[in-house]
Parts: sequence; C-alpha cells; structure tokens
Amino acid sequence: MTVEYLRWVMLSIRRWNWKIWYHKLSLHASHHSFPVVTGKQMSEGKFHQLQQHWLLNSPMLKPAQQYLTLRSLGAPAVLLSLAMQGVFRGFKDTKTPLFAILVGDVANIILDPIFIFILRMGVSGAAIAHVISQYLISLMLLWRLIKEVDLLPPSINDLQIGRFLKNGSMLLVRVIAVTFCVTIAASLAARQGSTSMAAFQVCLQIWLATSLLADGLAVAGQAILASAFAKKDYTKATATASRVLQVGLVLGLVLSAVLVVVLQFAPRLFTADVNVLQLIGVGIPFVAVTQPINALAFIFDGINYGASDFAYSAYSMVLVSLMSILCLFILSSSHGFIGLWIALSIYMSLRTFAGFWRIGTGMGPWRFLRD
Repeated sequence: MTVEYLRWVMLSIRRWNWKIWYHKLSLHASHHSFPVVTGKQMSEGKFHQLQQHWLLNSPMLKPAQQYLTLRSLGAPAVLLSLAMQGVFRGFKDTKTPLFAILVGDVANIILDPIFIFILRMGVSGAAIAHVISQYLISLMLLWRLIKEVDLLPPSINDLQIGRFLKNGSMLLVRVIAVTFCVTIAASLAARQGSTSMAAFQVCLQIWLATSLLADGLAVAGQAILASAFAKKDYTKATATASRVLQVGLVLGLVLSAVLVVVLQFAPRLFTADVNVLQLIGVGIPFVAVTQPINALAFIFDGINYGASDFAYSAYSMVLVSLMSILCLFILSSSHGFIGLWIALSIYMSLRTFAGFWRIGTGMGPWRFLRD
C-alpha cells in the first residue's frame, strides 16, 4: 500500500463523515411518498454508473466502488426512513425524526472508528457503520409510527396511488436534475486528480451541510403553507412565505460570517496535506459567500412543496441544471478548480432566481398575489 493511497484513504474517511452528516440533513428535504424515494434510489444507481464512467482513470474508483456496494445494502432502510419522515412532517412532528436521526448519527460516530481503525476495514468500515445507523433510524421511526397510525389501509383505494405517482414523477425529475449536476461537478473534480477531488469534497460537504441548516425553516414553512393553501388562507400563506425567507436570509448571512472565521482553521481538521489545504483555501470564499444564496434556494424548495407546485419545481430545476452543467464544462476547462466553484455558485444563484421569479410574477399557486 503506497503512501499516496494511505493519504487518500484518510482524506476519504474524513470526507465520508461529512458525507454522512450531509446525507442525514438532506433527509429532511426529501419527498413525501414511496414512489418518490424509490425513484430517487433508482436514479442514484444510474448516476453511480455514470460516475464510474467518468472516474475510470481515477485512483479513487476501486475504494469508491467498495463503499457504494456496501452502502447499497442500506437502500431499504433509506427508503423507509425517507417515507416515514414525510409522514411525521405531515403530522407537524419534527421532534421524532430529529431524535431518531441524532441517535443514528451518534451510533455512526461510535462505529466509524471501530470499523475503520480497530477492525482495519478502512472505507468499507465507514460504509458498514453508515448502513447500521440507517437501519437503526428506520426501526426507531417505524416503532413510533406504529403507535400513531394504522399502517394497513382498509381498502386499496385509500392508498391514492395515482396521486402519489403524479407528484412523485415530478419530484423524481427534479432529483435526477440535481443529482446529475452535482455528479458532473464531482466527476470533473476527480479528473483533475486526487488532490483536487479531496479538496472539492471537503468544500462541497461543508458548503451543503451548512446551507441545509436552513432546511429546518423550509420544513416548517412547508407544513404551514400546505395547511394554509388547503384552507385557502392566502393571507397566512403570504405571511409564512415572507417570514421564512426573511429568517433564511438572516441565517445565511450569519453562516457566511461564521464560516469566514471558522474556515481559516477548520480545513486542518480534515488533512495536513499542503496541496489539499491550498486548494481548500481557494474554495473557502465561495463556500462562505454563497451561504445566503444557498439558504434561500433550499427554503424556496420548501415553499414550492408546501404550495404543491411540483411541476414547476421539476421543470425549472431541469433548466437550471442544464445551464449549470454547461457552465461546469466551460469554466472547469478554462479555470480548473476555481472554475468548478464559479459554476456551482451560478447553479445555486439560478435556483434562487427561479424561486423568486415564480412568486414575484404571481404565477401558478401564487396567482392570488396579483388580485
């Protein structure tokens, strides 16, 4: 085993810990039906195949295959947890999913060093620890849900499968667009070498994890908006959308200020490699400055879901992703690592603009704003 491979494994372990945190947080932004989450898993499988094609010449391909193969064993648990969290959000119960995820995260943190270092399983150990934590989360949520509802409907017609498939297909399109764009960015970073990929993933996971803190506001706004639209209480819907956007902007500004300070020292927690640290330093300004934009983008997702504006969410994301992917190829080829972050900043800015445009023009479910 070469020194270079050992360096990459250590970077990967730390990166996967951020990946796990991001993945747990992103569960709160997941969708509300089994067709949606099933489609999400299927699309992720396709993108993993696509990513393999892009990483054929990368030294990270084999460890990545090992990790993803073991991670796939946790797919049933992920499906259940995603669906059940949607149910609890429908009950406006955010405490139960939070408690279950915290317990799962703590278990993951405890198991990671055991499998990775004590049992010497490396990246495979990180995957096994993650799968165990996912099943633990699912079991806790299922145990709680059984006490709240009757999981077997009296009739097949009560399942409303047609409604799930209609909304689920729209959200599936959106998931594919988002995943494709981020996958392309990761692939382009990998083609620049292991150092670039390590720095990119550290920056990416911090970038998304901190931005997803605003997703708590999006979930709350989504539940309140759904109730307001169902009752045709448009005054409450307007007030809710305005308030979550205001709070989200403030949160983004605070995160931006905090990261400017913290990221001067935090990168050394991930690696001591000088070259990786240098590239992370290049990405830090983008990670910090774009926090308000990212926060608003995620909140607009929650607002769109609360207003049941699934079709617009899907089609606008497809257009945004296509434009962003074009920027990724052009800017990464001309500006390298920094070009990737310029393109990703454009990507999040376009997402935010799409949300503003929908409400600002009073279209779709927001037509009442023009009255």
